[in-house]
Amino acid sequence: MLFFTYCYLSVGILYAQDTQTNFARAEDTFLRNKPQEAIPMLESVLTADPANIKAAMYLGIAYQQMKRWDDAIALYKKLLNRAGVDTAQVAYNLGNVYFARGSAAFAEEYYSLAIQKNESYSSAYLNRANARIKVGNLADAVKDYTTYLSLEPASPKRPQIEQLLALIQAQVAAEEQKKLEAEAAAKAEEERRRRLLEEVSASLQAASEETKGLQASSEQVQSYDGEFVLE
Repeated sequence: MLFFTYCYLSVGILYAQDTQTNFARAEDTFLRNKPQEAIPMLESVLTADPANIKAAMYLGIAYQQMKRWDDAIALYKKLLNRAGVDTAQVAYNLGNVYFARGSAAFAEEYYSLAIQKNESYSSAYLNRANARIKVGNLADAVKDYTTYLSLEPASPKRPQIEQLLALIQAQVAAEEQKKLEAEAAAKAEEERRRRLLEEVSASLQAASEETKGLQASSEQVQSYDGEFVLE
């Protein structure tokens, strides 16, 4: 019995060592920026050790690098509920995948989840701002850019962001001015129509009074029943 137990433990140790060796090779390949080669190696590691979150994260990024968006999304969604401390990172990566696919609304959703899990996640604020620009939510985009700059005051992207904020503010001001002008034009048109209605109504009232006057005059004319005689 002890012999079989010893053999079982030995096999388990060897299996764990092989798994670690395979992961080390896959990790090295991935870190040397060879995603196409790393993908099958990382997939093999995950098949042997599904709980290897780090390998799963590497694989998701490799899928992104190869633009295998559907594979990346499927992998990250499986990870969300078991990523633990890496949940914010997984949600952020999901946002990046959706943004790359042109699905800004879904990207915004997952960037928001990343921020919910980590309120100081500066990159999530920046990317959510970019997603909000795409969906036309300028007001909230300004808030996110501002939060990003407060979290990253020395960011090399500050000049670009400040330029973008100035453009947004100018656009918002122009849209507000356009709205005010449209409201003024609508009010003027409403006033013009009201005056026209009053003028038409007044003219109809005057015509009615004239008709009544004519009818009254005709009632005062006496008829003559006699015969006219020519002399």
